[in-house]
Amino acid sequence: MIVVVDNRELVTSGYKSLFGSEGVSSAGFGVDEFRDWVETASDADISAVEAFLLGEFPERSTYTRLVRSRSAAPMIALAEAKALNSTLDLFAAGIDDVVAKPVHVKEILARVGAIRRRDVTLDRARNVVDEIAVFADGRDAEVGGEPMVLPRRERRILEYLVANKGRRVSKQQLFSAIYGIFDENVEENVIESHISKLRKKLKMRLGYDPVSSKRYLGYGIGV
Repeated sequence: MIVVVDNRELVTSGYKSLFGSEGVSSAGFGVDEFRDWVETASDADISAVEAFLLGEFPERSTYTRLVRSRSAAPMIALAEAKALNSTLDLFAAGIDDVVAKPVHVKEILARVGAIRRRDVTLDRARNVVDEIAVFADGRDAEVGGEPMVLPRRERRILEYLVANKGRRVSKQQLFSAIYGIFDENVEENVIESHISKLRKKLKMRLGYDPVSSKRYLGYGIGV
């Protein structure tokens, strides 16, 4: 999920629509609303965020420190026009990248992937459990030693399960990671369909189902 922060609803709703067209879930916040959310959101909701996209607002440098207190996900700042001093200030405050508008969401996603590749502390670049390896740089997962091409949402479910290896995650946590925490247009039960398809593909490749599930407790890999 990509979180977009800007006081202009036209900006947040516009980016939400554009990310949605690329199959990427997102959530939009006004500045004050975002502060309240970061300070009070559960660890599960925060961990579902793949990147933060910050529009232009006066307190932006302060907010980068707030985000870093809860998340290591990439932060990208949008700029109406690049100016050296403001760009340097943003980098000093902890922003990972600054992009001048207009910018296509595909470029934003590519920049997020590039940041994740060079930041070895974020998701450890390669995360392995048993015969499954997932990557933080957008590469296809490897299952049984071979790449496995998956639809984006099934791949994100697999990445989330592997990132939480050894413990169970609820259907609600998976829903938040895939569709965003405020998407009311998708039935939560659609997660069961994605997981069912994913488990069948994993079983065909490995000869067994690596995903375990327990009623009321959720799903897990390596549990």
